[in-house]
Amino acid sequence: MKLFDDEAVTPEEVLAHPRHQAAQLTLVKLIEQLRACSNVEEGYAFQQELLGHVLAVEEDRNALSQVVKRLAAGRKPQVGAPQPQSGRDPEAPETWQLEHDLCERVARQYRCVGDALAWRVFGFDRSHILALSRNQSPGVMAGKKGLARERETVEQAYTQDGRFALMHDLTNCLRIGDVTVFTDEGPVTDEVKNNPEKERRSTPQTRRIEAARRSLGGRDPLPGGEPCHRLHALDVSLQTHLDLLALGADRAVRDGIFATRVPGNRMLLVVDLLGCQAQGWTEAEFNERLVRQAAAARRRAKFNVGYDWIINATSLDSVSRDPRRVPFAAYPLHPVICARLIGDICSFVVESSGPGLAEALNEAGLAAQWTRPPDTIDLAPGEVVMEIVSKTVTPMGMQVREDVRTLQMRRSELDRYLIELVDQRTWTTGIRSLMFDPKLSGQPWPYYRDEYLVWA
Repeated sequence: MKLFDDEAVTPEEVLAHPRHQAAQLTLVKLIEQLRACSNVEEGYAFQQELLGHVLAVEEDRNALSQVVKRLAAGRKPQVGAPQPQSGRDPEAPETWQLEHDLCERVARQYRCVGDALAWRVFGFDRSHILALSRNQSPGVMAGKKGLARERETVEQAYTQDGRFALMHDLTNCLRIGDVTVFTDEGPVTDEVKNNPEKERRSTPQTRRIEAARRSLGGRDPLPGGEPCHRLHALDVSLQTHLDLLALGADRAVRDGIFATRVPGNRMLLVVDLLGCQAQGWTEAEFNERLVRQAAAARRRAKFNVGYDWIINATSLDSVSRDPRRVPFAAYPLHPVICARLIGDICSFVVESSGPGLAEALNEAGLAAQWTRPPDTIDLAPGEVVMEIVSKTVTPMGMQVREDVRTLQMRRSELDRYLIELVDQRTWTTGIRSLMFDPKLSGQPWPYYRDEYLVWA
């Protein structure tokens, strides 16, 4: 398992770092505080608390970045730079790079809680997340020009109007606009400008905000310049098997490794590093148990294919990297388990057989074909993995018209089916409604209803 690109840094060294351990305790408190919020006042106080943690770790990251650059130039660290906490040689540049990378990692972990805040205030309506996520990440918040103005906007919304205003830079998933204010008429996303003279001018960001607004409901394309990308509401209530993940995480804390079959041609494997350490296993013993338990779960799932036909989704080091994923801080799990998933102390993998998924759709009456060739390389963004075809025959006098529709499944939809442990009947019903919806056009980005019943 790797958490950094540096081969010399072990997972144990990352997870035992004082900054990482302190973040675990903070994450639990933040998740508990978020779940306890019930009004604007409590939401405002929580956001201020989260903001303080993000800014503190990012200010250290900025200072450590300066140290790394100074050392590369043959100079000493600047006065007032944060001291290394790893116990490594303070004279070695690698020590300071580790400290910098840990700050980046912890900031992402805090933003996972910010993502959970965003999902909650938007009522767990995935369409808003999908619409506002289609941009590049804004980067580090600390030292950002305009931060003071954004904080003033949040303060004014609360003190003068009694409204909650969400700062997008505290999240990873909201990448269009700076602040969303939640009004009686609904959420209003805006760009916060520093120069009053520019308030009336149209900017690329204001145009993206407007595009995101128009895309809600699927009437206009999603932002990003792809006219075929449109939101599509499924009249299907989301059902999952996340109860198995809750069971698996609890068991892995005790036993180190947990593996089981998941309904819908899947296998769930959960590993808790502290649970493994408690067993006293050697590396060889750990690897043997991992391989054996995973193989047994695959047999129970009846994959019946070679490993190069198996596809998977993992939680490992994925926090705040994909803005479209539901944040682990919002998973219906105990806050301690959520924090362990966010910090990679606990991680899970969901595997499936590609051809097996296509067979399941065929059994449900959908003509599906797994199109990805056998390969063990990770799925690429936007990669097509499956095609589903439907034919509709319409009598026209003495002749008939045959309409053929092809729906391509890409990595993002497959990832959701796996990592969220979506119930297979829910999944196939959603695909069927897409295939036979006469209003469907372009490349749909579907979302389920009643998701607020699933997430925490």
